Amino acid sequence: MIDAKQMALAAYEALEDKKAMDIRIIEIGEISPVADYFIIADGNSVPQVEAMTDSVSERLLQLGVAPKRVEGTKNSGWILMDYGDIVVHIFSSQDRLFYDLERVWRDGKTVGKSDLL
Repeated sequence: MIDAKQMALAAYEALEDKKAMDIRIIEIGEISPVADYFIIADGNSVPQVEAMTDSVSERLLQLGVAPKRVEGTKNSGWILMDYGDIVVHIFSSQDRLFYDLERVWRDGKTVGKSDLL
């Protein structure tokens, strides 16, 4: 069974593969029962947001993990992919600035990719 760190790392790498911008990992497990990690990233265009979403979905499915739910559409500017232990937020650049999840979850601990290895 894959753990939250492995899931977060896989999602990060899937986003990285599609040239996602400003990928952030926020560890929230100690401050919220929602998940262990939020992964937040943005893209410059609808096709890039779509490619990022597909990449995360495919990578995690290869590891045997399916989302519990996905909200938003590729054209909406914000996709939320809930995998239980991790939640992946993929934004258009404009919507990311508007929602500013990093500020909302500032009590969480920002970690780097190396922290997941």
